[in-house]
Amino acid sequence: MTKTTTRPQGHAEALPISTSFDPISLNVFRNLFSSVADEMGISLQRTAFSPNIKMRRDFSCGIFDDQSRLLAQAAHIPVHLGAMTATVNAVLGSMELNQGDVAILNDPFAGGTHLPDISLVSAAFDDDGRLLGYVTNRAHHSDVGGMTPGSMPLATDTFQEGLTIPPVKLVERGKLNQAVMSLILRNVRTPEEREGDLVAQLAAQTAGQRGLLQITGRYGIEETRRQAQALIRYSRSMVESLIEAIPDERWTGEDRLDGDGITEGSIRLAVTITKTSARSLAVDFRDTDAQAVGPVNAVRAVTEAALLYVIRTLIDEDIPVNAGTSEPVSLLTRPGTVVDALPPAAVSAGNVETSQRIVDVLFKALAPALPDRVPAASQGTMNNLSFGGWDGRRGRPFAYYETMGGGMGARPDGDGMPAVHDHMSNTLNTPVESLETEYPIRVRRYEIVRESGGPGLHTGGDGVRRDIEFLEPATVSIISERRVFRPYGLKGGEPGATGVNMIITEGVEHRLPAKSILSVDAGDIVRVVTPGGGGHGVKETADG
Repeated sequence: MTKTTTRPQGHAEALPISTSFDPISLNVFRNLFSSVADEMGISLQRTAFSPNIKMRRDFSCGIFDDQSRLLAQAAHIPVHLGAMTATVNAVLGSMELNQGDVAILNDPFAGGTHLPDISLVSAAFDDDGRLLGYVTNRAHHSDVGGMTPGSMPLATDTFQEGLTIPPVKLVERGKLNQAVMSLILRNVRTPEEREGDLVAQLAAQTAGQRGLLQITGRYGIEETRRQAQALIRYSRSMVESLIEAIPDERWTGEDRLDGDGITEGSIRLAVTITKTSARSLAVDFRDTDAQAVGPVNAVRAVTEAALLYVIRTLIDEDIPVNAGTSEPVSLLTRPGTVVDALPPAAVSAGNVETSQRIVDVLFKALAPALPDRVPAASQGTMNNLSFGGWDGRRGRPFAYYETMGGGMGARPDGDGMPAVHDHMSNTLNTPVESLETEYPIRVRRYEIVRESGGPGLHTGGDGVRRDIEFLEPATVSIISERRVFRPYGLKGGEPGATGVNMIITEGVEHRLPAKSILSVDAGDIVRVVTPGGGGHGVKETADG
């Protein structure tokens, strides 16, 4: 029997379920679906080659129902996961997926986020050829070509950022498309590592397909679909309850990016939030500045991901994140702005930096509406550091990318955490031992920057400092934010400290801008100090 799927034309008729939810069944199937995504992540992490994936866990996995609706995701990277629906729909809109097919893409304007994030999409079928759903994973590759090692340059268009992969089949009916693989590997600086990571992603896809087949094999397709629909409706109902708690007023927020790294001046992000009914919300970013010359532009899928993340964090209960989470919320953007960029805009930093500022703006707007739930601003950046060159010890090129933690914003009921990856990033740090083993560098200093969090009744979390000495000449890219505008405090809490980037050459310190590309020699030290989080509330004085 031929097993083929094309893009769904609208949703299938919903299976009849009770207006009430069976908590036991919901919990059982929620964990079943989530376990599939978790198993995909375990497979990817354990078989990956690069430290960025196997150590930092810079990847995400998700599963979708037969109507391409998000069904479950592992607790990976929010900016990846929220944008995956666009990825699946981009694939289904451009090709048929058969048994044994695996589509690959990274095109930011066709379901991707930025070029280093490479996604795989597969359909899952049962033995009778019935479509069960889709599985997908996205991993950040340390290099995909472009102007600089690490593929995070100060570019002015996507052509400078690296290799763009439209939706194509990497595997067709179980057979690797060697031509596609060869094309990718020929355009990157570290082909062996890239190939190893792509093979690990393929293994994760197989794990996801197997997991969906096991669920439907045990419970049957109809019951599985019924419970999937119930989970989507449950998540929607929980978001609707959150919206009901928001006063029926007009809420606005504004914040700024330090700049785009190319032109002078900051970039304004603005949002207006209104209730369109008692249980629905409109989020309007159309007053945001036009897309930038530099790489801070975010595609709409990234903005959608940030919005989904904020909505989820405002709900106290541990609800499943799926298609129902976003259904009561409409997003309004203006194409050609920094939150809905049009090609060929440079977008490498939009995924990592502008996504963080979108979260900051949304929280600032909602803070007066939900004062007991919204935290002060966290560090508001991922502090992207990438570098590469020639490793004389091994006689081969090297390329590396990482993000760095900082201070979490203080909460209404507690201090912010120090030295963590927050909001749209959910990665770990790379252990010093791994860095020094894999790359010609030495970590000279790695510590928490005390008292960099904003003071208040509750104090913002502290940032970190990392000094890296290069043992070989290299090209270094730093893409960061909150070097000019401090992370804001709330309800009288003070802002957190800004971050600082520096290079130390022959013992002389030189301050670097928030976004820079530089050539370093052996013995040079690059220092990155990350921002602290904002404080929350007014700290009581000794005299009351």
